[in-house]
Amino acid sequence: MSLSLIAFFILVAAFAVGSFTRINAGLIALVAAFGVGTLLVGMPVKDVIGQFPAGLFFILVGATLLFGIVRITGTIDLLAYWAERLAGDRKALVPILMFLLTAALASAGAFTPAAVAIVAPVALALGVRFGISTLAMGLVIVQGANAGAFSPVNPFGVLANVMLDDAGASDDSLKLYIYCFIFNAVLAFLAYVLVQWFMKRRAAAKTPETGNNDGGDSAYPAAGTQAGQQGSSLLTKSAPAQAAIEPGVRQAPEKVEATPIRILTLIGLGGLLVLTTVLGIDVGVASLVVALVLVCVKPGIQKPAVEGMPWSAIILVTGIVTYVGMLEEMGALKELEAGIAGLGDSSLAALIASYVVAVVSAFASTTGTLGVVSPIINPIAMDPALSPIGVVTAIAISSSVVDVSPMSTSGALLMASAQPKDERVFFRALLVWAIVMIGIVPMLAWLIFVQLGLG
Repeated sequence: MSLSLIAFFILVAAFAVGSFTRINAGLIALVAAFGVGTLLVGMPVKDVIGQFPAGLFFILVGATLLFGIVRITGTIDLLAYWAERLAGDRKALVPILMFLLTAALASAGAFTPAAVAIVAPVALALGVRFGISTLAMGLVIVQGANAGAFSPVNPFGVLANVMLDDAGASDDSLKLYIYCFIFNAVLAFLAYVLVQWFMKRRAAAKTPETGNNDGGDSAYPAAGTQAGQQGSSLLTKSAPAQAAIEPGVRQAPEKVEATPIRILTLIGLGGLLVLTTVLGIDVGVASLVVALVLVCVKPGIQKPAVEGMPWSAIILVTGIVTYVGMLEEMGALKELEAGIAGLGDSSLAALIASYVVAVVSAFASTTGTLGVVSPIINPIAMDPALSPIGVVTAIAISSSVVDVSPMSTSGALLMASAQPKDERVFFRALLVWAIVMIGIVPMLAWLIFVQLGLG
């Protein structure tokens, strides 16, 4: 067995252990990078350290710190209050507004799980008030986060744009964002309609004798417990009390004041977009600048914001990307690229890669998955017979659409937001939806963006 194959198996093992235990897959990958790199390959320690993604680390730290401040200052509560006032009694507007709010946060640079964690408690509470299925609202939220995830200032978008840059299609960055946004908007609409229809049929068919026993047992498989614990922590800090709210009973929205710090935070988010898109400042650095300004205005927000940062997720992403960097340094990725090139059909290779990233991402970090496949996708995207933007868009959509899986961070966040009686139902529903997404979306995205060459 070659060293490259051994190295790949170790990465797969890290993903597997991280998915089914509480051990952080990124921590395993980080340690394994030094073990494989120095002991098996003979690389100097400084060369392994050099694979650490410092730029990505600053993006993750800056974005999660800033959006922790957004949560702590109550700015998200203010946005939710405005959304509820805007919706009034128009039920159909609620999922649309929550989709747009989550998409806006992700577009502004919020790490996708952070956007879900911020909006989920508010959106699911609004769903209860308006008599909307919380599962339908949850799916809409995740698709909203995915819709904005490939903004040039979002970590997902940063990694996807690296693929475009390497393929010589850096000018297509905006197209990538627009295509992913539209695709996820359509998917959110379908998810909402289908789940609402199914839940109504289920409620109509349920007899008084059966009650709601489906969700009474709160036990569910431990897969993804690490992400679930992180999600529980995030949502516990920000979730409004829902126990006293009767399902389907509309209550007047509780007024949230537009305090100076909340208005300043909104200005800061707008400033982040200007700094990154107009002035071209690195999104991580720009996020830290805005966060520092807000901390200087109100120092008390610093401690809870730092303590609330998802360090586990940051270690997960940077650890995996470090290991992938070591794989690239030892030449293992070139061997994999050669294997894909041996297929002799770049279009077929793009389809296979789309399914691979969908399956892997359902059990692991989407950001980490994009980091893993980036060097492999480059030669496919550079094939003159294919459109680079089409290939990258198909990969981007396939890797992110499965984030509803209860074994991924975003799916675990939705699990954590469910009421105890609904946990089993949520787990089964999210798992089934993720499996359906794995089966359908990669093929659909490949047909639209690769075969038809949209872009």
